[in-house]
Amino acid sequence: MARKRTLAKVAAKTEAVAAETAKAAAEKTEAVKEVVAEKTEAVKEVVAEKTDAVKDAVKEATEKTVKTAKKTTAKKPAKKEIKVRTFVQYYGKEVEEKEMIAAVKKDWTKVNGKKVGDIKDITLYVKPEEAAVYYVVNGTDSGKVAF
Repeated sequence: MARKRTLAKVAAKTEAVAAETAKAAAEKTEAVKEVVAEKTEAVKEVVAEKTDAVKDAVKEATEKTVKTAKKTTAKKPAKKEIKVRTFVQYYGKEVEEKEMIAAVKKDWTKVNGKKVGDIKDITLYVKPEEAAVYYVVNGTDSGKVAF
């Protein structure tokens, strides 16, 4: 009889310890989930900041290219033109402006069945976070090219 009581006490203590362990594990799991959520949010903020910085850099580079193009076309042809190359760099990838333009021309002619000679102007919207370039050709036709 004494053995049964002792076994019952041991079983009760074992159940209590198991319940406490399960409760502690659940609390630790919740704490880990909170830490992961905080870290994820912090990473999202950093990515958003970097994306904004890249967008600003691309915008500045495009504005400089446009200004340089305007200046070189306004100057006399006797002077040397400045050679400008624009690159978009984001998370270890690099794409040059002329590559983007060539891809847009190829996609636009393939999709619309028109000739490159029909292009009057191209507007590029670089979205590094999507690894894509959105474009508008001649103010009407638009599309997307992945990089």
